[in-house]
Amino acid sequence: MKAKNILNYLVLIIISLPFFGCSSTDAEQKFDQTPTERLNAQKKELSDLLLTSEYGWKAVYFTDNTILGGYTHLFKFAADGTVQMASDFDSDTKTYKSEYAVQTGSTVSLTFTTKNRIHLLSDSDSYPIDLLRGKGYLGDFQFLYYGQENGEIIFKTNRTVQELRFVKATAADWANLPKHTAMEQNVIGSDARPLFRLLETNDGTTKHQFDFSFTEVTRFAEANSIEAGYSQSYNMGIAYTPTGIIVSPAVVVKDQKLTSFVYDDTNGSFTATGTNGVSAVIKYTDKPLVLTDDYKLLLPGKPYSRFGYYPDDYTADAPTNSKLFLAEIDKINASLPAGQSLAYVQLYMNHSVGTFIYYYFVGRPALQHFVDVVEDPVGKKIILKHKSWNGNTTVATPAFLASFDKNLMDPNGLYVKKESFKLYYNNTVYTFTSSSSPFRMTTWQLN
Repeated sequence: MKAKNILNYLVLIIISLPFFGCSSTDAEQKFDQTPTERLNAQKKELSDLLLTSEYGWKAVYFTDNTILGGYTHLFKFAADGTVQMASDFDSDTKTYKSEYAVQTGSTVSLTFTTKNRIHLLSDSDSYPIDLLRGKGYLGDFQFLYYGQENGEIIFKTNRTVQELRFVKATAADWANLPKHTAMEQNVIGSDARPLFRLLETNDGTTKHQFDFSFTEVTRFAEANSIEAGYSQSYNMGIAYTPTGIIVSPAVVVKDQKLTSFVYDDTNGSFTATGTNGVSAVIKYTDKPLVLTDDYKLLLPGKPYSRFGYYPDDYTADAPTNSKLFLAEIDKINASLPAGQSLAYVQLYMNHSVGTFIYYYFVGRPALQHFVDVVEDPVGKKIILKHKSWNGNTTVATPAFLASFDKNLMDPNGLYVKKESFKLYYNNTVYTFTSSSSPFRMTTWQLN
């Protein structure tokens, strides 16, 4: 091509460029607006959107699903800047009125400006465990607006930039919110159920089992594989629904994310069902999935050791204490005259005077229940057999201690476990669990 023709060709290209670049797009139209105009448009969009749902909005708020569970909140917004709100944070599921605002800053946000149920998650003076001291439940009350998707409002929390979605609530959501509290009791378990639970996954061909434990105060569960060479584990926050639970993160089985578990009252199980045979179920078992040799520390001939439970100290707050155990402690104190109470329970193993359960009281003399220890090597348990009270073989078990003491004297034996956690001090924690009833006592090893 000659130089003259090349020059003419380039001129034609330059002339035609504006025509190719002038087609109007939505993106360009948005940038025709100033930042303030865009923010004001988003503010109006969100303000209008909050009022469009007849029964308001629902959010299941997992503030941090690595340590805490989820809390359901219901909101009914009004044009006058007020909001009706209810939650399942605790047993108080009544509806309360407060104020909200749709605000503009660097972005548009929904802010709950006066105190209501949502603020229970951000109160730094209210925390479920010592690890969260001064941090509360890691919640927020200001949510940055990120648009809509499939009828849901997408927010991100102001402090942690975590996604939170509002979905349209129904009349049933408001009516059934108290059922969340009832479901919580099913997750915690009752005196009629065993203490031990497992998570079992099924990928359609193979099943795997995981030791499952749930902590009520944080609504958090841990599930660890019991199979040698299989290191999978599931740690999950739990939120309650009228029919079961929602977990986050999801239990992933064969690339399927299982989040919704349905409760079956006949056996106390929670089941999530996928496709092609994939499922996950949380269910009870009559014994621990993992049996340890920890009990051998207490056998005759071993060195002297001592274990203690203290109703007014950190052992009382241990999540491993069962409801039945705590109820038995309360029963003892309720049976004693005014001014008397149980101060602590200690197990003296292989002491120079023998092995005995030591009951120490405020306002009355201590009692020593001397016992023999028998090994159950197959069940990996110890069995405590009665010898005497305070060394007198003719003395019967005191009536106010009978119900509590019989659990430690379970003829089917006690499971003994050295726990991996601490209770404030550096003392090793041991639990003693009846193999016949949901009775579990948490102790410090004292020497």
